[in-house]
Parts: sequence; C-alpha cells; structure tokens
Amino acid sequence: MQNVLISCSSSCGNGAFGHIKDTVLSALNREPTMDISPDTVGALHHIMLAQAQEEVLPVLAAKHCIMQANAELYQSMLAKQKKQFGEEIARLQDLSDKINRALANAKKDNDFIYHDRVPEVKDLDHIGKAALAKPTAITPPLSHKFTDLFEKMVPMAVQQSMSVYNQRKAETVNRLVGTMREATNLCNGVLASLNLPAALEDLSGDSIPQSIAEKSRAIVSQGGLQTIEQMIRDLPELMTRNREILDESLKMLNDEETTDNELRSKFNQRWNRTPSGDLYKPLRAEGDNFRSKLDVATQADQVVRERFNTHCDMIALLCKPENELNAAIPSANPAKTLQGSEVVNVLRTLLAQLDEVKRERETLEAEIKAVTFDMNGRFLMALAQDGAINEEVLSLDQLDQQYGQYNQRVQTTLRRQEELLSQVQTAHQEFSGLKQSNAEANTREEVLKKLASAHDSYVEISSNLSEGTKFYNGLTEILLKFQNKCSDIVFARKTERDELLKELQQSIAREPSAPSFNVPAYQSNLAAAGAVSAPAPVAGLGPTPAPRTVFVSGQ
Repeated sequence: MQNVLISCSSSCGNGAFGHIKDTVLSALNREPTMDISPDTVGALHHIMLAQAQEEVLPVLAAKHCIMQANAELYQSMLAKQKKQFGEEIARLQDLSDKINRALANAKKDNDFIYHDRVPEVKDLDHIGKAALAKPTAITPPLSHKFTDLFEKMVPMAVQQSMSVYNQRKAETVNRLVGTMREATNLCNGVLASLNLPAALEDLSGDSIPQSIAEKSRAIVSQGGLQTIEQMIRDLPELMTRNREILDESLKMLNDEETTDNELRSKFNQRWNRTPSGDLYKPLRAEGDNFRSKLDVATQADQVVRERFNTHCDMIALLCKPENELNAAIPSANPAKTLQGSEVVNVLRTLLAQLDEVKRERETLEAEIKAVTFDMNGRFLMALAQDGAINEEVLSLDQLDQQYGQYNQRVQTTLRRQEELLSQVQTAHQEFSGLKQSNAEANTREEVLKKLASAHDSYVEISSNLSEGTKFYNGLTEILLKFQNKCSDIVFARKTERDELLKELQQSIAREPSAPSFNVPAYQSNLAAAGAVSAPAPVAGLGPTPAPRTVFVSGQ
C-alpha cells in the first residue's frame, strides 16, 4: 500500500512539473530563475516519472527475479575462478532446471492445446518500451481545502482605492451612528431633567420608583462602580504603551537620519545616496497621524473622567442594595390624587413612543454596521475598462446607494423625537402644576433626577471606555507593524551605509597621497649617472675589506 501511495505521489508530482513546463513558463514575462528553468523542470519531470515507474509492484517482482538470476550466474563464474567447479555446475544447473521446466510446460501446453506455430528467434519482434506509469494531469483545485494565495492580490491602484473607500465608508457609518447616539443622549437628558418616568411612578412619595429600581439593577449587573474605575485606571497604561511604541519607532528614524546627515557633511558629494530625510517623509507623515489620534484620544479620555467624577456619587448610590437606596432617597407627601389622571396617561403614552424610537435606533444602528459591499470588483472593472480609477466618483455613488435610505430613516427618527419631546414638555408643565409643591417633594425630585442622569451617564461612560480600550488595543497592533516597518528600513539603510563606507574607504586608499611633481634635472642626471657607474657586485665574493692604516712610532 505504501508503494502505491508513493507511486501516486510521484505521478502527481510529475504532472505538476509538466504543468509548470507547459503553462507557467510561457506566462512569465521575464527570464525564469534557475530552479524553474526549462532544463531543471524537464529533468524533475523525468525523475518523477521514473520514480512513479519504480514503485509498480509487478516491476519490482520482475527485477527481483532478474537480479536473482544474474546473481546466480555471476556467483557460478566466481566459483569457476576459485576452481570450485562443483559449485559452478550446481548453480548453472539450478538456472537450467528452472528454464527447462518453464520450456517443457510451454511446449506441453502448445502441443496439446494451442498448436501455435513457433517462429524462429530472428523473426521475433523487438521488445519495446512499456509505460509503467503516466503523468497525472493537474485539475485544480488539488483538494477541497485548497486556498488560492493569489486570489486576493490586486493591482496597487485598486488597493489604494479600496483603502480610501474603506475610510469613506467608516466616516459615513460613524456619522450616522454618532447622530443617532447624540439624539438618544439628548432625549435621555431632557427626560432626566423632567424626572421622567420616575415622576409618574413616584406618586406615593415614599418608595423607589420602578424605573429607578430597574436602572439600579442594570448598573449592578454590568459590574457597578468597580468595573468603570478599573477601566479608567487601565486607559492611561494603554495610551502610554502606544506612545512608547510610536516614540521608539520615530527615534530609530531620527538616529539613522542624524548619522546619514553627519556622513553627508563629511564626504560631501561622495555620499551619493538618497537622503534619509526625503526617504522617511511617508513614515513621518504616518507617525504624525498616529500621534494626532493619540492626542485626540487623550482629550476624549479626560472628558470621560470628568463626567465620571461628576456622577460618581450617584452611580455609587445606585449600586447599593434596594433598602439602602430607598433610605437615601428623601420621602415626600403623597400625591395619589394624580393617579389615573389624563395628563399622567398622556405622559406615559409619549414616553412609550420615545422608547420605541430608541429601540428603532438600536435596530437601525445594527443594520448600518452590517452593510457590506465588495468594491474590489468594481474598481477592477473600472481599471480594466478605463485604464484608471476615479475613486471619489465610484465611492460616493456606491455609498449613496448603500446608505441613502438609512440616512432618510435616521432623519425620520430625529424629527419624530423632536415632536415627541415637545409634546412631553407641554404635558409635563401641566403635570407639574397639578402636583402639590413643597420643599420635601422638590428635594426628592432633584435626587431622582440625579439618579436617572447618573444611570444614563454610566451607560454612556461604560460604552466610551469599552470603545477606548478597543481603540488602544487595535492601535497597538497597528503601531507594532509600523515599528517593524521602521526597523526594516533602518536596517536596510544601515546595510547600505556600511557598503558605501567600505567602497569609499577602498576608493580613498587607492588615491595618491600627494599630487605629482617634477624632479629637478640635476637629481635625474645624478641618479642616471650613479646607475651607470656603480660597479656590479661579484657573485660569491665577500664584503670589501676595510683599509688598514700603519702607524710608525716617532724616533
């Protein structure tokens, strides 16, 4: 079974190399590299075919018999050389017996059954080649789990257009979602200032209004005050980590650019590579964009902290058990005479309609975020037809088609809310006039307003902190990629700098240390004369003995 699998693999590999040779090489627009050159692919094609043929079981069995017969024949020849004639005869006899038995059986079957004519050996057909294995044609995909790595690769113009389109789409979605959230916050703020719906539920004046109790349970279920405090403590650490990554990335660029400027000042025109300042402009622009985003995020974080500090005490009160919360809310004289009055029913109806508007906005926000459209194909088509991409026209047209209806629905909810809030304020004026006014009731109403406002602030602050945490974590991944990009280009520039310095050093070493000058004539003549008159040393003789001076003593 293993041999069959190996044979199939070799056959498929042979087909793959054949596909490369016949299809891929003809599609290349340049000279192929050595590993996929026609000669290399052709050789691999034949090797794989041979390997596939080698693994066929009948061929292996036949080879075994042939090799066994050859071994017996050569062993008999070796026995003859060793003068072991008996062993030689035994081995040849064994081969002869096997051949004779096979011949006798064949003759017997032919004489009694087939009666086929036995041709002369010279008339037999030449034994030709047998294709034991054939190449398997490539039929993509090669497997059910196959993924084309080049399927998502697009031209640079399309990639750039997609980047701008995605940014336009994000701005459109954020604008629509932001408009709805601002309207919802405005609605909550107006209702909290009117102490609604708590004022309708607090007609007894001595128990927790149902809406306040629900808000308290909602805050406790989301983690209460501790969760927000922890998220507020985590934000500075996340922001600091991002700033450190950005600062380190830009520092690498600054250090390399400083070194490049120093060498440029030292070698002047010889330092003939692109200045680092020009090369790093796109990276610095990208870094400035990251820094501006971090600055804006820091300011937004400060606003969230200030809002939290404003409502911190009331949020803490909402986190208390129900009996402690009830005790902390001032009691007032009952106003049961308003139970079942027409103005109370009108206000409850209007508040229910406002709740319906808010739920509609939540559904609308989910639909807006779920809108998807593949502009990749449209950009590719435009590039193929026109040779260029008018990204702005195509993007705005598509965004208008996708989000035009949602924009109308958002505006409808805004107008509906404005009408309902106007009716609520009118009805509330009548409701306030009917309520018995006293100091205790006013104090209780103010506390209930603050509690309702604290709940709305808690929800918004929690959402802001979650989005901020997600933003910082996502930005960390982007900044790490930016840091790797800076590190790669700085490393490449250092390698280029080292090679250029080496070339300059070699060039300086080859230059003459001083300019050429003319030798005076008398020095030239003297040198020539000395070269002519100087006696040549005699080989084999020692140094000339020094002259001896004989001193004669005076008489």
